Amino acid sequence: MTATWRDWLELTKPRIVAAGTVAALAGFLAANPHVDGVALAFSLAGIAGITAAAGILNQVMERDVDARMPRTMNRPIPAGRVAPGTATTLGIALAAVSLLLLSTKSRPLTAALALFAFASYLGVYTPLKRVTTLNTFVGAIPGALPPVLGWTAARGELGAGAFALFAILYLWQLPHFLAIAWLYRRDYEQGGLVMLPARDPQGAMTARQMCLHAVALCVVSLLPVRFGIAGPVYFVGAVLLGGLFLWPSFQFLRAPADASARRVLLASLVYLPSLLSLIALGW
Repeated sequence: MTATWRDWLELTKPRIVAAGTVAALAGFLAANPHVDGVALAFSLAGIAGITAAAGILNQVMERDVDARMPRTMNRPIPAGRVAPGTATTLGIALAAVSLLLLSTKSRPLTAALALFAFASYLGVYTPLKRVTTLNTFVGAIPGALPPVLGWTAARGELGAGAFALFAILYLWQLPHFLAIAWLYRRDYEQGGLVMLPARDPQGAMTARQMCLHAVALCVVSLLPVRFGIAGPVYFVGAVLLGGLFLWPSFQFLRAPADASARRVLLASLVYLPSLLSLIALGW
């Protein structure tokens, strides 16, 4: 079978690339609202590229898992439309070009953090998915770095604002991915991935973790105001969005089920872009 342009696009995990790029943009604008358009363009291109490279190589590493799960068995590699060697070459080349772009046209610190995110995602998180339910907590570390990359691209240094953005993204990912893992728990089990909901058939532990981190997120989401990178409009928005996220999380705690997990997932998809937009605007 011959690969189409859609197959090559799917290899990059475009939704994750888009989400990471938007988060990086929010971090950049929060760090420096006086935008240098050229620096921003190079930085976002490098961040999008390294994220796409990680997605490609992840699919190479997990092609056996993807082949066993109904929701992923038709991906380009397990379906035989793209050869693993070709995908590996593409992923490595894209990573190298992206890191070169970040180190020469953005900031060396941004390039170093991007390399850390890339290496930890592939070298630590991806293997851990087959070993322990703690993989989600580990994988949330590289997943929380895009706004930090944007921040450092704008300022060339870390700071309290970068910490706040990292904490928000880290905590947001946990209820978000636990909801996904609950909905696809049978797929993950069939694929041989060790996800908490697959080991927690009644959902009690999954629900407690979901609510704990959703509550922590609501508290941490107010840090941008404390650190002076957001104003009163953001404060009100963060409180309202936090309530929107908490409500379905506690519904899942009361009665773990697919319907309530879908509501958590939907709330998470509304929450993050809305909050990042408020951070980027600095209101």
